[in-house]
Amino acid sequence: MNILAIDTSNQVMGVAIWKDSVLKAEHTTNIKRNHSIGLMPAIDHIMKEADIFPKELDRIVVAKGPGSYTGVRIGVSIAKTMAWTLNIPIVSISSLELLAYNGMGHAGYICPFFDARRGLVYTGLFEGKAKELHLIKKEQNIDFKAWLDQVKEVQKPILFLSQDLYIHQKVIEEKLGELALFPSLSIDHLPRPGILAELGEKLPVESTHALTPNYLRLVEAEANWLKEQGKKSNE
Repeated sequence: MNILAIDTSNQVMGVAIWKDSVLKAEHTTNIKRNHSIGLMPAIDHIMKEADIFPKELDRIVVAKGPGSYTGVRIGVSIAKTMAWTLNIPIVSISSLELLAYNGMGHAGYICPFFDARRGLVYTGLFEGKAKELHLIKKEQNIDFKAWLDQVKEVQKPILFLSQDLYIHQKVIEEKLGELALFPSLSIDHLPRPGILAELGEKLPVESTHALTPNYLRLVEAEANWLKEQGKKSNE
């Protein structure tokens, strides 16, 4: 099976080609810029490197968020457009779950998170068993200190994974002490498009039209609009 993997849901942009059950090519950038500029050239480059034409693709897999609103929208839109144009299946996975796979092999729990500003994060709690990830606490958009109080109650070592660790590491250590663990390699904080490509072979096929980004919360402008509508209805 020939699979194109796409992840633009956060600062890291990744694309990969999975061909005949082997990772053939993987491209990752970790630069603050608009993914709409770099994504298509990266896809073109990596497909040439893997010596594969668009018509030879069997499936597209995309990281559907949560994360940057713009980044999530770009990745999902391009993936859906390509799947529709090529008439091939599309599959998706949570961006948090994808990052959590970097912690497979850890004996305790795995906590991937993305900073959502104003003290909030996108996060969830996972456990790796028998080469599979299991969601222990549902993914959510939550005040990080409140989240840490919750996960502390499980009283198990927790491996934290995040490109935004530098923002929150101090409070993690203050809240969890020795229960808080961090990978020895900084690259483990970055989602791997190669892992996304491999997972794409096993994920269930979805409806191209029905697939939607997973924002986990309303865009701020939409939330403000709904708030105003609520005020008017009460007047």
